[in-house]
Amino acid sequence: MVTQVIGAMVEYIHAPASPQAVLDRLAHPDTHIVSLTITEGGYNVDETTCEFRLHQADVLNDLSGAPLRTAFGFIVFALEARLKAGLKPFTVVSCDNLRSNGNTTRRAIVAFARAVSTRLSDWIEENGAFPNSMVDRIAPQVSDEEKERINAFSGINDLLPATCETYTKWVIEDNFCDGRPELELGGVGFRNDVAAFEAVKGRLSNAAHMLMCYPSLLMGHRFVHEGMREPFIVRLLQTFWTIDTIPLVKPPEGYSIPGFTTEVVNRFSNPAIRDQLLRVAYDGAAKIMVFHGRTIRELIEKGKDLNREAFMLACFSRYLLGADDLGKTFEVYEPQLTDADWAIVRSNDAVALLRVGPFRSLELEQCAAFRDRYLDLRHRLASEGTTATLRAILV
Repeated sequence: MVTQVIGAMVEYIHAPASPQAVLDRLAHPDTHIVSLTITEGGYNVDETTCEFRLHQADVLNDLSGAPLRTAFGFIVFALEARLKAGLKPFTVVSCDNLRSNGNTTRRAIVAFARAVSTRLSDWIEENGAFPNSMVDRIAPQVSDEEKERINAFSGINDLLPATCETYTKWVIEDNFCDGRPELELGGVGFRNDVAAFEAVKGRLSNAAHMLMCYPSLLMGHRFVHEGMREPFIVRLLQTFWTIDTIPLVKPPEGYSIPGFTTEVVNRFSNPAIRDQLLRVAYDGAAKIMVFHGRTIRELIEKGKDLNREAFMLACFSRYLLGADDLGKTFEVYEPQLTDADWAIVRSNDAVALLRVGPFRSLELEQCAAFRDRYLDLRHRLASEGTTATLRAILV
């Protein structure tokens, strides 16, 4: 273990407690870059229309003039203050695992700004910058037990320590509207083909995380490395890559996909990371769409094998019940599922999951090949268990 005090963290302002202080800091002339890590499902984009949801409750709150709740509200009203002060906008850098994350951020911010003022939204569109980026590093949650272990090793009473793996990769478009530090000195790659890196990471690595976490949880595991000790889980990922995704993904020029997937297996299997399966599973309805939605569509369009994707959704449907095959319970947190979605999920309808809002745009209920495979695997999971079901689809 290596510990390091991050000297760049020089100030912290808690937005719910001090919203005006956050606005003042964002609007200050010394602020040039604002970065976002609000999770894949945090961009408030409708999966069907791909439009920013202006009628979402917290967004309506922010537009009403009440104390701000959303990242979009803070950013837009800070940009409005900068416009009035004659300052340049700051660059907004999304660091989330989201395809075209900069484009998505631009769409969300401009849509919010347009609801405030057309002059403001036009100014942001013309002068703002939202570079696409790809950041790859596993950073698990830190439990109280892990915090004590880290602090005992470092000798520092850190109230909020963070852990991460040694592997790191960050590529970003060199598109900044008000200057930037020399990030390349820290290993950042400035590239024009960020989308290719996003595709490799999202459709191979992040997708594999989602694919392995639900069956691993159902088998009774709670850490990623424990799930990776199951030979069938590793074979599931290798089959997924070889048959399903590698033929669909075009890597950056000179990039070794076999080398990347081998590294992913090693990274997921590292017991020192102690990455929690429930962290990976969190907000799964949104993440599954981000990392598997395109693959599911393309496999269906091409008439390909749907075993792995149907198995994942069947496992996800059982995960939503909050208990594993051993009867041990766990907490399920799915902020993208509305009360109406939960009512559908908890009905006696076997295909209910395929109808919930986040998955509706895939139209899986209308695809007989996917629906029938999903129903068969869902039944097998309930009657035979996860291990036996997984073993059967790998034969």
